[in-house]
Amino acid sequence: VQLQAFGGGLVQAGGSLRLSCAASGFTFDDYAIGWFRQAPGKEREGVSCIRRSNGNTYSADSVKGRFTISSDNAKKTVNLQMNSLKPEDTAVYYCAAKGDGRLATVLCEVPTMWDYWGQGTLVTVSS
Repeated sequence: VQLQAFGGGLVQAGGSLRLSCAASGFTFDDYAIGWFRQAPGKEREGVSCIRRSNGNTYSADSVKGRFTISSDNAKKTVNLQMNSLKPEDTAVYYCAAKGDGRLATVLCEVPTMWDYWGQGTLVTVSS
């Protein structure tokens, strides 16, 4: 299983960025992809997750209404559209996969329960 995250960068507060996670090598029928982030000096936290089989999603309260997770099955990518960015959104963002997607939305806020991780992409929001 390979995961590659793209799309980080520097943006002003109030701006938007779109992250993409390219996933390959899956042999599971029902897996999930999640976006997580880790700010300096803080623990890694779940941001948004999606179960690929039925499209069920979960987003943390801190990003609800601003971030949208979506799946492009044709391109085998999962995207995170981030709008109305705030300085507190600054972090390294990671995408991860979970082979059993059934509890993915429940476990979105438990990074240790995710099986595969891609490299991070840095998002910096300036004030």
